[in-house]
Amino acid sequence: VLMERIAKYFLHLNLLPLGLIASFSACSTSQAPDFRAAVADSDRPASERELDAARKPAEVLAFYDVKSGDKVADLWAGRGYYTAILSQVVGASGVVYTVNPNSRDEINQRWKSPKFANVKVADGPFDKLALPQDGSLDFVLIHLNYHDVAPEVRGPMNKRILASLKRGGVYAVVDHSAKDGSGNEANKTLHRIDKAQVIKEVTDAGFKLAKEGNMLRTPEDTRDFNVNKERNKDDRFVLAFEKP
Repeated sequence: VLMERIAKYFLHLNLLPLGLIASFSACSTSQAPDFRAAVADSDRPASERELDAARKPAEVLAFYDVKSGDKVADLWAGRGYYTAILSQVVGASGVVYTVNPNSRDEINQRWKSPKFANVKVADGPFDKLALPQDGSLDFVLIHLNYHDVAPEVRGPMNKRILASLKRGGVYAVVDHSAKDGSGNEANKTLHRIDKAQVIKEVTDAGFKLAKEGNMLRTPEDTRDFNVNKERNKDDRFVLAFEKP
């Protein structure tokens, strides 16, 4: 309101271009998504809420700067932990594509609720990823499952993600850290992947690494145990890649 009054004052003096009035008005009325409210949604299953302390979804999505109205995708979504949260964050004017490599009716029934009217199921093989290829998406997330994608599939997948995003759009990869220099060695045995391997593959597809978050780091992790057997004790990297 204050910015609008200032703008109108200067407009009265013929000192401010009309275009800037719209900018001031937009800045005064726009609001960042309430990530914590989306996470605190009481409709979320207890089994998902129990994972919040380790996954810190509000911090992660704030780091990636997901906005209301964004068109986003949740890859290897599983039962929809992040799909449900993203649905609330982007709101009725946004879209969430939820994607699993194999379609499962018991999962997709969840998205038929009116609460999730902005969710679209796009299941199918990741080398033929069923996302729009028109550069319309703002954000694509693969959370703790990049290592599960077969190495020969990742190249085509990353290229299709690149085509789906608008310029400046963000491709988010969060995964369990393997030992430095181990490449893909721990993918199936420990369910981890070397961060450098991810960076190489994604940048080879045409992305640039924009930033890295530290909210899920666990420096004391020895990176030599199976993360499915010793849960929530591992170091995780949070990478933000940008489409140039």
